[in-house]
Amino acid sequence: MTLNLFNQFASPFLLGIPLILVATIFPWFLFPLPSNRWLPNRLIAVQTWFSKTFTKQIFTPIGLLGHKWALILTSLMIFLLSINLLGLLPYTFTPTTQLSMNLGLAVPLWLATVLIGFRNHPTASLGHFLPEGTPTPLIPILIIIETISLFIRPLALGVRLTANLTAGHLLIQLISTATLTLLFLSPLVSSLTFITLLLLTILEIAVAMIQAYVFVLLLSLYLQENT
Repeated sequence: MTLNLFNQFASPFLLGIPLILVATIFPWFLFPLPSNRWLPNRLIAVQTWFSKTFTKQIFTPIGLLGHKWALILTSLMIFLLSINLLGLLPYTFTPTTQLSMNLGLAVPLWLATVLIGFRNHPTASLGHFLPEGTPTPLIPILIIIETISLFIRPLALGVRLTANLTAGHLLIQLISTATLTLLFLSPLVSSLTFITLLLLTILEIAVAMIQAYVFVLLLSLYLQENT
């Protein structure tokens, strides 16, 4: 039973091709290309509105040096949001439930923000490891703690996204199984369980959107700290 529940997180194969590649590439085909017409269609207008609103929300507190990341973080937000929501559809696969993929996104982007800080503000970046006015006996301990907290950031990014999506998918799987099992034993309890499943699905949609936003927001905070 436990193995069956976690089988949904294993990357499926079709004709020897891992479907995680298809699931990763497919979201980009859902977004239209920019139009040269004076009046674009509604889909392009919604895409433009979302990009403008998101960019303004994220990059308002960040300095001009960090505005170069606007395209990267906006694309990452669209990518994560699309994958998280598409993974809730039946007979689909959610790549962001794989810790390896989330760490593959978190580690390079986090490392880039750290390197930008050391390149542009080396003194201030090193100063984060030792707050001003620290007593002398605590200096080695604080340096170790700050170093660990720095290197744990990408791990926290990847684990947070993986854990939230995995927990939601497991709950949906458990409640849907209970609904089918109770359908013939107790229709009333089964109907109540089905209502719970609908509410949980709505909650999981919200979690998919929020976790994509939180992932990008934390990266923008790391960028703000280093610029």
